Amino acid sequence: MTALRVLQVGAGGMGRAWLSTVAADPDVELVGIVDLDLDAARAGAEHAGDPSIPVGTDLTVLAAETGAQAVLDITVPVAHHPVTLQALHAGLPVLGEKPAAQTVAEALSLAAAAEATGKLFMVSQSRRYNDQLVAFRQHVRGLGAIGGLGTRFAKAPHFGGFREQMDDVLLLDMAIHAFDSARYVLERDPVSVYCESWNPSWSWYRGDAAAAAVFAFEDDVRYVYDGSWCAPGAETSWNGDWRASGAAGTALWDGDHDPSSDLDGTAGAPSAAASVGHEIAGALTSFVHAVRSGETPDGEVHGNVMSLAMVEAAIASTRTGQRIVIDEVLQRAHAEALAAERHDAVRDRLAAWGSVRSALSASVPTS
Repeated sequence: MTALRVLQVGAGGMGRAWLSTVAADPDVELVGIVDLDLDAARAGAEHAGDPSIPVGTDLTVLAAETGAQAVLDITVPVAHHPVTLQALHAGLPVLGEKPAAQTVAEALSLAAAAEATGKLFMVSQSRRYNDQLVAFRQHVRGLGAIGGLGTRFAKAPHFGGFREQMDDVLLLDMAIHAFDSARYVLERDPVSVYCESWNPSWSWYRGDAAAAAVFAFEDDVRYVYDGSWCAPGAETSWNGDWRASGAAGTALWDGDHDPSSDLDGTAGAPSAAASVGHEIAGALTSFVHAVRSGETPDGEVHGNVMSLAMVEAAIASTRTGQRIVIDEVLQRAHAEALAAERHDAVRDRLAAWGSVRSALSASVPTS
């Protein structure tokens, strides 16, 4: 089978990680790199091991010139909506870095655009691609009725660049991984949240780098997140430290090693699940399979929007000091998306939705 010809947009720090991943995957061929900074694009080509890879500043033009069959959107969050929209309207499926877009309204626009164009938009929520997380969910399934799930996250990275200037940097750029994983582990969606965020006096971030949130999920399950991106010393895994409590016992995962469960004194031994690969390499493999098979992958935009809605609701809660209902966030975002939409076909799709939650839960076949 011939390799899928992909065009990558974005050749910055994360872009280079993707370039290395693409170069190592025999099922994809990098045919071009798009970046507003052509020097960065050329450096990306060298990093990918082939300085002759075509580069450009216009996605549509370079895709046509190179015969690209798909697009990787590895831009900064503010660019996700315009870049992904341009690719979808060019008839190209897209695998994009998280978050799906900078706001829930923009993410709903992209979900509707995927419907209107019939093209796949998959979000690389890369930390779902972790066999230990899959095993943790298997342990949680053995706990019977679930009462609560918690994540403790503590790291102290000095990134430099755009992250250190972001508003709500922890919630928007990192907590979304834990929120998305909580949805995956609980196999439920959120109903509401109360959250507080703050920026410790020693923080090197402009925006709030610490947060605590309590989410109510379906079936009256609670999910508690306690995180900081300026917590030097005794740091947790990048995946966080997890504990789930159920009627039959407790499941634990430290984020870096195999999980375990204690069923009232007996070690849990759930059945093994198939491997999902590792982080962005796993996401890329899943995307290629979806493009070729037409199957809906984990991370398809409709299924991913709720993770971003958790972030937006948590930020709204910390701003207002109030408990925020997720459906109200979705309804406001839907109204904003309709008001802002400039493409008739996309607006028609948005207008055709009834309940936003129901529209997001629908399986949407794309190519």
